[in-house]
Amino acid sequence: MIPPPRTRTTPQRLLSGYAAGGFGLLVVGLGGWWFTAALGVMVHLGLLEYFRLAQFKGIRPASKTTLVLVQLLLITTQWAHGGDAVGVGFATDLAAAVLPISGALICGWLLLQPLTGSIADIAASIFALFYLGFLPSYWIRLRELTDPALAPRLAHLGVDSGMVLMLMACLLIVATDIGSYVLGRRYGRRPLSPISPGKTLEGALGGLACAVLLGAGFGVLLGWNGGWAAGGLLGAVVALFALVGDLTESMMKRDAGVKDSGDLLPGHGGILDRIDSYLFTPAAFYTVVTLLKPLLA
Repeated sequence: MIPPPRTRTTPQRLLSGYAAGGFGLLVVGLGGWWFTAALGVMVHLGLLEYFRLAQFKGIRPASKTTLVLVQLLLITTQWAHGGDAVGVGFATDLAAAVLPISGALICGWLLLQPLTGSIADIAASIFALFYLGFLPSYWIRLRELTDPALAPRLAHLGVDSGMVLMLMACLLIVATDIGSYVLGRRYGRRPLSPISPGKTLEGALGGLACAVLLGAGFGVLLGWNGGWAAGGLLGAVVALFALVGDLTESMMKRDAGVKDSGDLLPGHGGILDRIDSYLFTPAAFYTVVTLLKPLLA
């Protein structure tokens, strides 16, 4: 069965998309605590939408506790990876301890409620901590990954390697989305998953191909050893994890019985609808880059 055609892009959708993209470039360029603050706001709004979806299913997550603990996780991650010499060791230990301690605090909070929490309440709260706290914290780690060896051809220009790598990851996600949309619309015939009827196998392969090609170009541009191969590998990793993030959010919306996670962004739906591809990718991208770093330099 051929999936239904997608709706046309409206001027409202384009305008809000350009505004979001411009703001994203600004905070990525600023980096540091400015970037962490902007990420914290976005994550907070995404959590509110996530809890709304959970409540549609009759789940009662520890929303207020999780909202506070997620911000603590982001703050300690920035402190640990921000490059300040004072207190970095303590901040690193604290950031590593926040996730397990937060999980215990969430369970404890639910146990103290007049109506004892269920397995679903605990699972939804812990997943929120992981999904919109721990995973996004890797954007901070990636932005602060300052190592001139990771961008040798740009080092003499004084360009921050962390900023370059983060822009690379974001552009690979954009390439995946564009390739999936354009090629899926033109050649899509076989549905990819019943979770998201509009997505096709051909579109997914098109997005993968675009990300691999762009990643290969980045690898050459940055002057990596075996640049095209390493960059292409990163492109493939980003495309696959972006697809997983997209389908995961689609699954949650389908289970909750809603079309969009919210209506905050005109023409785009909610925050989760726009950042779903950006949640699983930073951890995978950061991990692959750090593992390959001795080979790339």
